[in-house]
Amino acid sequence: MKKPNISGLAHVVLRVKELDRSVEFYVKVLGLEVTSTAGKRMAFLSAPQQKIKSHELGLLALGSEIMPSEKNRVGLYHVAWQMDTLDELENFHAHLVNEEVKIVGYGDHGISMGIYFLDPDGNEIEVFYELPKSEWPSNLSKFDGKFPLPFNVERLNVS
Repeated sequence: MKKPNISGLAHVVLRVKELDRSVEFYVKVLGLEVTSTAGKRMAFLSAPQQKIKSHELGLLALGSEIMPSEKNRVGLYHVAWQMDTLDELENFHAHLVNEEVKIVGYGDHGISMGIYFLDPDGNEIEVFYELPKSEWPSNLSKFDGKFPLPFNVERLNVS
């Protein structure tokens, strides 16, 4: 049997309570652009640099009366957005602080450094910078060890 020829992840759809509130968050905080809508129930967004796909994120409004899911449930943990440079990640961190977005964690994954925060519905988002593939370690444990560049919580004056 021939192996599937998947070319990459195209998009993620998140269930949200209030569409307008969520669209505003993703536009203001992540800088995404609305590429399309489907009535008052769905919006489709993409990074401005994305020129190939119709959208990377879909938002599906369920209504404000819907209760959020438990944090420790089986299912999606987070959605991650990538920055091209470490400087862009540091600037994004300052942007989150300026917008008073609650940062819930930082991740040193050896080949990448990430910042974790929540959207208005409690969906966790990571924005990260990953080393170029040419700088990855040759062993299979790419996520072991420390990120080799000077990016850390202390340097960002975060408590």
